[in-house]
Amino acid sequence: MRNALRPIALGAVLVPLLLCIALPAAAQTAAPTETEAVASTAPATAGAASGSVLAPLPGLSVTQGEEDLALPIQLLLLLTVLTLAPSIIILMTSFTRLVVVFGILRTALGMQQSPPTQILVGLALFLTFFVMAPVIQEVNETALEPYLDGKITQPEAFALAAAPTKGFMLEQTREKDLMLFMDMAGIDGFASVDEVPLHVLVPAFVISELRIAFQIGFMLFLPFLIVDLIVASVLMSMGMMMLPPVMISLPIKLLLFVLTDGWYLIVESVVRGYLGG
Repeated sequence: MRNALRPIALGAVLVPLLLCIALPAAAQTAAPTETEAVASTAPATAGAASGSVLAPLPGLSVTQGEEDLALPIQLLLLLTVLTLAPSIIILMTSFTRLVVVFGILRTALGMQQSPPTQILVGLALFLTFFVMAPVIQEVNETALEPYLDGKITQPEAFALAAAPTKGFMLEQTREKDLMLFMDMAGIDGFASVDEVPLHVLVPAFVISELRIAFQIGFMLFLPFLIVDLIVASVLMSMGMMMLPPVMISLPIKLLLFVLTDGWYLIVESVVRGYLGG
């Protein structure tokens, strides 16, 4: 039995994944202006006089070449990254496969509103945390904590955070899908996993996840489709043409799903597909 996912702060979950995709170009610490230098020197001098000096927290800066971008541009880029962060994160994790499978299952059962979309998305999100727990923990230990402690630089944190995430995606990406985007990008090959660019790996990972999700969805549809055909044939033979088949088939499909413990089987098969068990 695998250990349960230990509570992780929201910042420790989002920031490590953002380190993998936000501004991979080299970013250096912004040089302070004269006003900022004077303001920051005064507290440091006072702290030194009292025998205690506060260490500054690591910051995130945006540079272009050797020059720092203006503060309004930095804020604009940061807000853009934060706005797109949820979409980027769910496309780099197991969330895509899980939420598509749950959506197909609800359609196969013939229920459009139950379970509600919020329930399916929430279940997929927590299962994603469970599947991604080893990756998140590795990113937190190797990249986030050393960076916040000032032991490594920002570019080094980017590289260390990207490695486990790329490893996870490569394990789930079909070679054919990866070769497709490599050909379109004009890339012949890679010497190591660290050299695989995210703009090539992420779309290949997504279409691989969608392919597997649709395969699972097809297998889910078959038994419910057979029930619909049997019910429709029986009603037609009995001359009950005015009775909608869905009124009879829906309770039968729900009963079949409950008797086979459908949620247990589906969640187990999908999650074990990532864990390799």
